[in-house]
Amino acid sequence: MAFTFLQLLGIKLRLNNHFSYLLLISILLIWPLFASSATPLEDPIPGANVASIRTWLYQHNPQLRALQAETEAAEARIQPAGALPNPMFSVEFLGINANQSSMAPGNDDTSIYRVRQGFPLWGKRELSRDVERNKAKAYGFDRDAVALDLLAQAEDAYVRYWYIGEAEAIINRQISLVEQIQEITSTRYALGLAAQQDSIRAQVERTVMQRELIERRTLRREAVAELNAVLGRRVDASFATPISKPDLAVSSNNLATSLESLEHGVHPGIQASLTMATAASRNVELVKRNRYPDVYLTVGAMQQNTNIESYEVMLEVEIPFQQRALRERERESRLLEESALARASQEQLDLQGRLGMAWSRWNGAKEQRELIENTLLPQADANYKSALASYQVSKVDFGTLLAALTEWQGADLARIDATRDELLGAVAVRAIIGDSK
Repeated sequence: MAFTFLQLLGIKLRLNNHFSYLLLISILLIWPLFASSATPLEDPIPGANVASIRTWLYQHNPQLRALQAETEAAEARIQPAGALPNPMFSVEFLGINANQSSMAPGNDDTSIYRVRQGFPLWGKRELSRDVERNKAKAYGFDRDAVALDLLAQAEDAYVRYWYIGEAEAIINRQISLVEQIQEITSTRYALGLAAQQDSIRAQVERTVMQRELIERRTLRREAVAELNAVLGRRVDASFATPISKPDLAVSSNNLATSLESLEHGVHPGIQASLTMATAASRNVELVKRNRYPDVYLTVGAMQQNTNIESYEVMLEVEIPFQQRALRERERESRLLEESALARASQEQLDLQGRLGMAWSRWNGAKEQRELIENTLLPQADANYKSALASYQVSKVDFGTLLAALTEWQGADLARIDATRDELLGAVAVRAIIGDSK
């Protein structure tokens, strides 16, 4: 096939030629690379872990893409803000001959050519760049703040997606245990050792758990739809099966440290407001500098007939006559600075309140999970095993066995519920203190 391909290209090979051997080997080696590059690589399906959810969100969420474009647009305004104004070119014709059909040079007595350039002084250009530079930073902080909120929504939905899968596994196991108990009751009923009602109660309990399983699957579909919406995917797009519990570690050790970090303005929402305040402050200084005049330099040349006879240089000074307008612009900038600082203060207070509530929920759920895992679940497990052994020798009735099974599996469901609440609390805490990994 390689030789045929070379013939199609019109290449004549001589097998006794060393260069032809090298050419043939090189084409055979690089051809698979071209063939593989023609097939586009598809993004892997997210869902196996929370890291895949974060990666997909950052790469595909349309709101983040829009905010990134706005940030880059703001950055593109920095350099032009301090650029010199465009020069002006003018041509003046004097003594035009009415008998001539055109006003080309040479058809009049005198032609004057001028180039006029304005020069903003007193550091106005750099101040203009500072204003736009801080605005661009504020856009970036706004984007980061929105990214944290979207990440919290995605992690929240993913936790519920993972939780429902774990809860379904527990319920399926409970159904399997009830089926085993039903077989025991059927055998004991056949031997005349138990009433038929025991078998019927086991069937009723199995039906109740199947109904609960249907409810969980409905919640799972809702979590999938919400997660797809945040990630920018089709609402019915599928996810990979989670391989483990979501890794949502909180970097802060205690609430006091987290509150202190908020006071220092580490959250991008606070930083955005503070940066806008800085931009407004720089704009106040820029407006004050506008009280001082700018200058304009004009360079010209005078042409008579076809000869340049003389040159001219003119210096113009702008008169900042509209002082009232300047004072109002200064007032506007100062008010914008005060507004941005007040927004930063309010944002800090809101975040501190949210952090306190989220930290409480997170720690409370963590303590419940530890209590259930270390105490309640082993106790319920031992109680069920004891009740099952006692029922098989007719020492307890079926109601006692069924209650022990319900308590045991209920404790396991309570464990996974507490784990879910702990993870959701961690999601809320991470979003406030700025954990994004």
